[in-house]
Amino acid sequence: MTSAKVLLLLGCPEVPIQTSIALYLSHKLNKSGFDVTVAGNDAVIKLLKVSDFDGYYVKKMVNLDKTLEDIIEKRLDFDICFAFMHNDSGMTFAATMSAISQAKMYSVIFGRNAEALEEAIEFDCVKIVAKDVHNPTRLKNKLDKVMEEIVK
Repeated sequence: MTSAKVLLLLGCPEVPIQTSIALYLSHKLNKSGFDVTVAGNDAVIKLLKVSDFDGYYVKKMVNLDKTLEDIIEKRLDFDICFAFMHNDSGMTFAATMSAISQAKMYSVIFGRNAEALEEAIEFDCVKIVAKDVHNPTRLKNKLDKVMEEIVK
């Protein structure tokens, strides 16, 4: 399924593992031939730009609100969406994306409330869950398994 358009939808960057996992997943998807866009608020975009100042891992960064507006207005859509969440607002963005987009949804759920968020999700998606805040290894390993399935 290479050349598919993939959106990494990032919520509030409060939990440390989000930025490292987003950089990792973006790079892995890009190397596999996917057209990857990372959407987030200003804080997310600034963190990514500082962490990846040469644009080696993330090729395209866009404003989350503008991206959702473009999808609602049918100016843009994606084949796959990885929605990152560690709180209710992240889940709300993912639910919105699920309702307005044709993308296959993957919910990347992490942080102290991961299990509660997982149970609260009522939209169709693949759930990738790790109750981690600082150590990204478990979430990375779960994403690697998902990537194996996507790339087939």
